[in-house]
This record gives sequence, structure tokens and C-alpha cells, in this order.
Amino acid sequence: MAEEVAEKDMVEEKEPLFSKKNRKLLTDPLDDDNPITVQVLGICSALAITVQVQQAIIMALSVVFVMIGGNLIISLMRNIIPNRIRIIVQLVVIASLVILVDQILKAFVYDISKALSVFVGLIITNCIIMGRLEAFALGNKPWPSILDAVGNAAGYGWILIAVAVVREFFGSGAISFPGVGQLQIIPQGFYEFGYMNNNMMILPPMALVTVGIIIWIQRSKNTKLIED
Repeated sequence: MAEEVAEKDMVEEKEPLFSKKNRKLLTDPLDDDNPITVQVLGICSALAITVQVQQAIIMALSVVFVMIGGNLIISLMRNIIPNRIRIIVQLVVIASLVILVDQILKAFVYDISKALSVFVGLIITNCIIMGRLEAFALGNKPWPSILDAVGNAAGYGWILIAVAVVREFFGSGAISFPGVGQLQIIPQGFYEFGYMNNNMMILPPMALVTVGIIIWIQRSKNTKLIED
């Protein structure tokens, strides 16, 4: 029995860093198992902070940092965390990382930090992050946990940015980037001919509509996601 366990451990250790199994951890959340469009998690931030692309980018990067750090720390501690307090430990880890992110944002991008305000703090209770810590990092080694974090954070982030691009483009005719500000995309001549921005796009309900359209496009291209 001991020899079988030792052989199994040796096989696991020899697994390539980017084996097919590990690559799926990166790619599945981008489409087949996207946390927003398939698992329907993290919808609140998709509605709240996608008025501007720069806010969506900063939020996406913040979630990437917190999720990678959280998954790595919980994975390293997985064998010493008592089962009865695991949720508390996860919350403490996430809260510490979020506080660090919040201080960095205030130091380097204060205006965006003010615009995001409470939403950065709500990363602590982001069900995507808590879900990955509980469902994956708590039972897997550090490297797969990092890949899982990168994949899910990227899947969350690209949806946020895509929604923000649509909303800001049609809502204000511009796209904003961190450190650059708003860049006018629709030429001024269009406005002189009577074109008007669609002010409805900056309202929260239109974020839900945009997410719905993305879900529809995704399922039309990937029919295995269509529920019976």
C-alpha cells in the first residue's frame, strides 16, 4: 500500500507544468466554465463598475492579484487549516489581500480608487474567489491552484472589460484607459450630423442586457452550454 502511494506521488511530481490537465485550468474558465456567463457568479460587479473601461481593467487586475494570492496561500496551508474554521481563514486571507490592493490603488490611481470605492472592498465577499478557495485551492497543490486562479480571474476579467467597452463606447462615444483617460472614438463629425450617445448604456440595467447578449453569443457558438 505504501509503495502504491509512493508511486502515485512520483507520477504526480513528474506531471509537466503545462500538461493538458493544467492547461484546462487556464482555458476552461475563459469559455466552457466562465464564472460569469456559465456559473453566473460575480454579476454584481459586472453591473456596477462597467460604466468605464478603466474601472473594469483595474477591478479585473485587482481580482487577478487577490485570487492568485488567495489560492496560493490557502493551497500552501491546506494541510494545517482545521476544517471547522476554514471559511474564517479564507476570509482573513482574502481581506488582507484586498486591503493591500486598496492601499496600492489609493497610492497610484487615486481617482479610480475613489470611483471604485466600496466595490474594491466587496472583493472580500466575491463568490468567485471564495468558491475557488473552497472548491479548488483547499484540495490541490500550489501550482494547479495558481493556474486555476489565473484562469478564473481572466475569465471574470474579460467579461467585465467586454461589457465596459460596449457600454462606454455607445454611452459616451469614448474608451478610457488607466493613466491615459478617455479617448474619443466616435469622430466629432458624427455628432455634427446629429448622432447622439445612447445614455441608457450607462445605466446598470444595460450591463445586464449586455451580459445577456454575451451569454447568447457564447451559447450559439458553443451549443454544449445550452441547458435542456
